Amino acid sequence: MAHIWPIGGGKGGSGKSFLASSMGHLLAKSGRKTLLIDLDLGAANLHTMVAIPYPEKSFSDFVTKKVSDLQDTILQTPFSNLFLISGAHDSLDIANLPYEKKIKTLKSIAKLKYEYIILDLGAGTAYNTLDFFLASRNGIFITTPEPTSIENVYRLMRAIYLRRIRHYFSAADFRALEKKVKEYMGDDPFKKPEHIVSIVKKDYPYKYAMIKKDFSSFRFKLIINQLRKQDNTSLGEQICKIIKKHLGINVDFAGNIAYDEHVHDAICQRVCFLDRYPYTRAANDLRELKKKMSYSFGEQLSLDYL
Repeated sequence: MAHIWPIGGGKGGSGKSFLASSMGHLLAKSGRKTLLIDLDLGAANLHTMVAIPYPEKSFSDFVTKKVSDLQDTILQTPFSNLFLISGAHDSLDIANLPYEKKIKTLKSIAKLKYEYIILDLGAGTAYNTLDFFLASRNGIFITTPEPTSIENVYRLMRAIYLRRIRHYFSAADFRALEKKVKEYMGDDPFKKPEHIVSIVKKDYPYKYAMIKKDFSSFRFKLIINQLRKQDNTSLGEQICKIIKKHLGINVDFAGNIAYDEHVHDAICQRVCFLDRYPYTRAANDLRELKKKMSYSFGEQLSLDYL
């Protein structure tokens, strides 16, 4: 079974596609058969990062049943061992992917014969993004050091946490839980998931035990992108501590990617940053991240909660 790496960020411009394409390039270069899937539904641009300016087929062909097998949408990139499912021709309404099509997509991804599959997800907290992220135990969060980006990635983590908790309740039971939380905690209690967890622990101890065990199996990673010289190099570790305190889940700090103006140049020139500027600090950071994540991440695409 493939190693599945979903990449999510709360804000556009945090570097999801750059990280996805860079990790894909490094894995492929090391001889690993790697597939990139652009699931930034409605705003796909991963194809531009892997030198395919005009993809001849895309994910929409599978969703609209133009092709019956997801395998038939895969494109060979100019790089050996690196393949792509593009979202370049997605229709305007694809961002609202129906539940049954989402399940079909996830099951089809699980059948693909690749060593690594990297999912480039959309920004924000739409259900599609949350469910695609939670489909693997090995999710990667990426943010820049700006307060707005950090706030948004925290919101994404919180939404993922609440989405997973909701799995353990029927619609009626979850409404009852919401009512209890509001009675005990007042308005907008869902801004503080620790309040919800305290009620679940008190009134639904069996479910609490399952949720706790469930989240202990996730191996989330956090990456800080575009870190400048004046930025705090331990920012990522501090964010992970806050997540542990308020959400009760472990997110490991994987590392920083240095700010490099050459990234902008490579993207504009539609060339691989790692090939054009292999000796920069940012390129070295990416290689270290790939090495670290290759060792620490396991396999598994999990469909049990959907």
